[in-house]
Amino acid sequence: VQLQASGGGLVEAGESLRLSCAISGRTLDRWAIGWFRQAPGKEREFVAAVGWSGYSTAYSDSANGRFTISRDNAKNTVHLQMNNLKPEDTAVYYCGADKVTHPMTTAKQASLYDYWGQGTLVTVSS
Repeated sequence: VQLQASGGGLVEAGESLRLSCAISGRTLDRWAIGWFRQAPGKEREFVAAVGWSGYSTAYSDSANGRFTISRDNAKNTVHLQMNNLKPEDTAVYYCGADKVTHPMTTAKQASLYDYWGQGTLVTVSS
Protein backbone atom coordinates (compact mmCIF):
# COMPACT_ATOMS: atom_id res chain seq x y z
CA VAL A 1 0.00 0.00 0.00
CA GLN A 2 1.34 3.41 -0.97
CA LEU A 3 -0.07 6.65 0.38
CA GLN A 4 0.63 10.11 -0.97
CA ALA A 5 -0.40 13.20 0.94
CA SER A 6 -0.85 16.51 -0.82
CA GLY A 7 -2.51 19.89 -0.45
CA GLY A 8 -0.29 21.55 2.11
CA GLY A 9 0.89 25.11 1.79
CA LEU A 10 1.32 28.50 3.41
CA VAL A 11 -1.85 30.25 4.58
CA GLU A 12 -2.79 32.97 7.01
CA ALA A 13 -4.62 32.37 10.25
CA GLY A 14 -8.33 31.91 9.67
CA GLU A 15 -7.94 30.52 6.18
CA SER A 16 -8.62 26.98 4.96
CA LEU A 17 -6.76 24.12 3.32
CA ARG A 18 -7.86 20.77 1.99
CA LEU A 19 -5.43 17.92 2.29
CA SER A 20 -5.73 14.78 0.19
CA CYS A 21 -4.37 11.30 0.72
CA ALA A 22 -4.26 9.14 -2.39
CA ILE A 23 -3.95 5.41 -1.77
CA SER A 24 -2.61 2.97 -4.34
CA GLY A 25 -1.67 -0.66 -4.34
CA ARG A 26 -4.81 -1.85 -2.62
CA THR A 27 -8.40 -0.74 -2.53
CA LEU A 28 -9.54 1.25 0.47
CA ASP A 29 -11.76 -1.57 1.70
CA ARG A 30 -10.79 -2.72 5.18
CA TRP A 31 -8.42 0.19 5.73
CA ALA A 32 -9.15 2.92 8.24
CA ILE A 33 -7.31 6.10 7.34
CA GLY A 34 -5.93 8.60 9.80
CA TRP A 35 -4.28 11.99 9.64
CA PHE A 36 -1.48 12.82 12.04
CA ARG A 37 0.80 15.82 12.28
CA GLN A 38 4.26 16.51 13.59
CA ALA A 39 5.61 19.93 14.45
CA PRO A 40 9.37 20.55 14.82
CA GLY A 41 10.66 19.13 18.08
CA LYS A 42 7.36 17.45 18.90
CA GLU A 43 5.98 13.95 18.66
CA ARG A 44 3.57 12.88 15.97
CA GLU A 45 0.03 13.54 17.15
CA PHE A 46 -3.37 12.33 16.06
CA VAL A 47 -5.60 14.71 14.13
CA ALA A 48 -8.49 12.75 12.61
CA ALA A 49 -9.45 9.28 11.40
CA VAL A 50 -12.22 7.69 9.36
CA GLY A 51 -13.35 4.07 9.36
CA TRP A 52 -13.35 2.14 6.10
CA SER A 53 -17.12 2.40 5.82
CA GLY A 54 -16.87 6.18 5.97
CA TYR A 55 -19.58 6.37 8.64
CA SER A 56 -17.33 6.64 11.67
CA THR A 57 -14.92 9.45 12.34
CA ALA A 58 -12.74 10.57 15.21
CA TYR A 59 -11.05 13.89 15.89
CA SER A 60 -8.55 15.34 18.29
CA ASP A 61 -9.81 18.06 20.58
CA SER A 62 -7.93 20.68 18.59
CA ALA A 63 -9.39 19.49 15.28
CA ASN A 64 -12.95 18.95 16.45
CA GLY A 65 -15.27 21.56 15.00
CA ARG A 66 -12.69 22.94 12.56
CA PHE A 67 -11.53 19.92 10.54
CA THR A 68 -13.57 17.38 8.60
CA ILE A 69 -12.29 14.04 7.36
CA SER A 70 -14.01 12.26 4.49
CA ARG A 71 -13.27 9.40 2.14
CA ASP A 72 -14.16 8.36 -1.39
CA ASN A 73 -13.54 4.63 -1.66
CA ALA A 74 -14.32 4.65 -5.37
CA LYS A 75 -11.43 7.07 -5.92
CA ASN A 76 -9.18 5.61 -3.19
CA THR A 77 -8.87 9.06 -1.66
CA VAL A 78 -9.29 10.55 1.80
CA HIS A 79 -9.59 14.27 2.39
CA LEU A 80 -9.02 16.48 5.40
CA GLN A 81 -10.79 19.82 5.15
CA MET A 82 -9.19 22.25 7.57
CA ASN A 83 -11.01 25.50 8.33
CA ASN A 84 -10.16 28.40 10.58
CA LEU A 85 -6.51 27.42 10.66
CA LYS A 86 -4.34 28.64 13.51
CA PRO A 87 -0.56 29.11 13.79
CA GLU A 88 -0.43 26.14 16.15
CA ASP A 89 -1.71 23.95 13.31
CA THR A 90 1.66 24.41 11.59
CA ALA A 91 3.20 20.97 11.08
CA VAL A 92 3.93 18.25 8.59
CA TYR A 93 0.71 16.28 8.08
CA TYR A 94 0.86 12.56 7.42
CA CYS A 95 -1.83 10.12 6.38
CA GLY A 96 -1.68 6.55 7.55
CA ALA A 97 -3.53 3.32 6.76
CA ASP A 98 -4.68 0.94 9.48
CA LYS A 99 -5.84 -2.55 8.50
CA VAL A 100 -9.09 -3.19 10.39
CA THR A 101 -11.79 -5.85 10.51
CA HIS A 102 -14.72 -3.68 11.57
CA PRO A 103 -16.11 -0.92 9.31
CA MET A 104 -16.48 1.51 12.21
CA THR A 105 -13.03 1.10 13.73
CA THR A 106 -10.78 4.14 13.97
CA ALA A 107 -7.49 4.42 15.82
CA LYS A 108 -5.80 7.38 17.48
CA GLN A 109 -2.50 5.64 18.16
CA ALA A 110 0.13 6.05 15.47
CA SER A 111 1.67 2.68 16.39
CA LEU A 112 -1.44 0.91 15.09
CA TYR A 113 -1.02 2.19 11.56
CA ASP A 114 0.63 -0.08 9.01
CA TYR A 115 1.53 2.33 6.22
CA TRP A 116 2.34 6.03 6.00
CA GLY A 117 2.56 8.65 3.33
CA GLN A 118 5.47 11.03 2.98
CA GLY A 119 3.78 14.04 4.58
CA THR A 120 2.73 17.48 3.40
CA LEU A 121 3.76 20.71 5.10
CA VAL A 122 1.14 23.10 6.42
CA THR A 123 2.32 26.51 7.56
CA VAL A 124 -0.09 28.97 9.13
CA SER A 125 1.11 32.53 9.64
CA SER A 126 -0.36 34.84 12.25
